[in-house]
Amino acid sequence: MSEVREPQSDERLQMPSDPYSVPLDKIDVAQPHLFANGDHWKYFERLRSEAPVHYCEDGFEGPYWSVTKYDDICHVDSSHNLFSSEPAIVLADPEEDFELEMFIAMDQPKHDVQRKTASPVVAPQNLKVLESTIRERVCTILDSLPVGESFNWVDRVSIELTTQMLATLFDFPFEDRRKLTRWSDVATTDPEQDQSIVASEEERRAELIECLEYFGKLWHERAGNGGGSDLISMLANGESTKDMVNKPLEYLGNLVLLIVGGNDTTRNSITGGVLALNQNPAEYDKLRANPALIPNMVSEIIRWQTPLAYMRRTANEDTIVGGQTIKAGDKVAMWYISGNRDEDVIERANEFLIDRPKARQHLSFGFGIHRCMGNRLAEMQLRILWEEIVNRFDFVEVVNEPTRIFSSFVHGYAEMQVVLHPKKA
Repeated sequence: MSEVREPQSDERLQMPSDPYSVPLDKIDVAQPHLFANGDHWKYFERLRSEAPVHYCEDGFEGPYWSVTKYDDICHVDSSHNLFSSEPAIVLADPEEDFELEMFIAMDQPKHDVQRKTASPVVAPQNLKVLESTIRERVCTILDSLPVGESFNWVDRVSIELTTQMLATLFDFPFEDRRKLTRWSDVATTDPEQDQSIVASEEERRAELIECLEYFGKLWHERAGNGGGSDLISMLANGESTKDMVNKPLEYLGNLVLLIVGGNDTTRNSITGGVLALNQNPAEYDKLRANPALIPNMVSEIIRWQTPLAYMRRTANEDTIVGGQTIKAGDKVAMWYISGNRDEDVIERANEFLIDRPKARQHLSFGFGIHRCMGNRLAEMQLRILWEEIVNRFDFVEVVNEPTRIFSSFVHGYAEMQVVLHPKKA
């Protein structure tokens, strides 16, 4: 795991594990090592209690506000006139010479037009068609796993299933599907703070240009083909997006959005669910006794994991949130991961309960016009996976502490060793 880059001034400190050892006004909760070490939970607990709308004047990515309570997050996420999604959904400002445009980082009306073009791929009728394909692939993956010996669940199950699904949605050459995983990892890393994925910003850009060139060939093969049902055909033949290939940073930006949205979120919920059940054995007992709880459990896993920790907005005008005056131009981080543990809204929010009432009452998919387009697909993949797991295995045992991703944006795992125990006859 890479070290956090050195503080640029004596005031800009690396956050220690104990949040109460730091003056409140010096807390920078967006530092990736907090998430890699699992220390972020204590920081958010303090912020929700003492400063629900908190200003960090000297963060690694510049000054920003943290919004940590459920209702305040919903307010910001749905006030599209007050808070803009442009120019980015992360705290780091885009490089001026490499600013990727994507519809999740656009405001109305352009956002709505582009999203509408891509959304049919996850429409209910298409999901119905995909369900049998997903189940077939889940079964193939699970049946290929070793029983009684340790292996990396992240690589063999979480990554493999989501990458196969992405390849299907893009109609991407199946033998090259792991390129999608690589591009997702490259897109969400910051080589200034972590060199485990790429060593430099130049290397990161080179790999993203490779992604653009690969998908550019697919675009030209499918443009004018009468309209296939895959994402590239939809964009290439959509009335409002058919010229996107001539705007390379916009095309690449939307590719990155669709790849990351289809990969990181489901992938880390697949791993997080196994970990949560191991950490809460009484809930695993409930699952064994009543597999009908799986659909509800899926929503609880997604809340518990919160695979994307936050989204950024930028204030369009001076406004008040939680009693604090946010100035026009200020960055605002909506910490979904904190809102999902807000006990003022979610009863027993720090507990993992697979039979939780109103389990879909969470913020992991966002709120408002930018709510995750593929949320039903993610839920379906997790549901089918767990239906097939309980058919085969009595216990997916986590045998060591997982290695977490070095990121304050993607809340996930690089490795988790497990051992499968078959169902007793």
